[in-house]
Amino acid sequence: MAKVIGVGGVFFQSPDPEGLMAWYEDKLGLTINDYGGADFLHADSGKAFPQGARTIFSGFKDTTEYFAPSDKPFMINLMIDDMDSMLARLKEKGVALEGEPQDFDYGRFAWVMDPNGTKIELWQPIEPKA
Repeated sequence: MAKVIGVGGVFFQSPDPEGLMAWYEDKLGLTINDYGGADFLHADSGKAFPQGARTIFSGFKDTTEYFAPSDKPFMINLMIDDMDSMLARLKEKGVALEGEPQDFDYGRFAWVMDPNGTKIELWQPIEPKA
């Protein structure tokens, strides 16, 4: 029987899609493809975090404050390979963090807002202990 095996993309509207993607390229280092988006190959995240890489698809109560200060009903979580380097890049590019970075037994997290007002959660997975 057929089943869903992953998230194939995240698509969103923007008053300036090219400018928005240029922000992601400049500030977060994404490589923008010929179609104006960024490709994340599952092989790359699996190689970096063989047990820790995953995509989480989850709803939150409509009263959550977790997406604040965004007023959007969603947040985008981007998996990264090196939180310290990303934090240094963001500081160099003048991008303010939303709150302080946090460490948990399942990963390191930091948050920024993109030019569309979407909260972006940056996540560096941690390999589970054997």
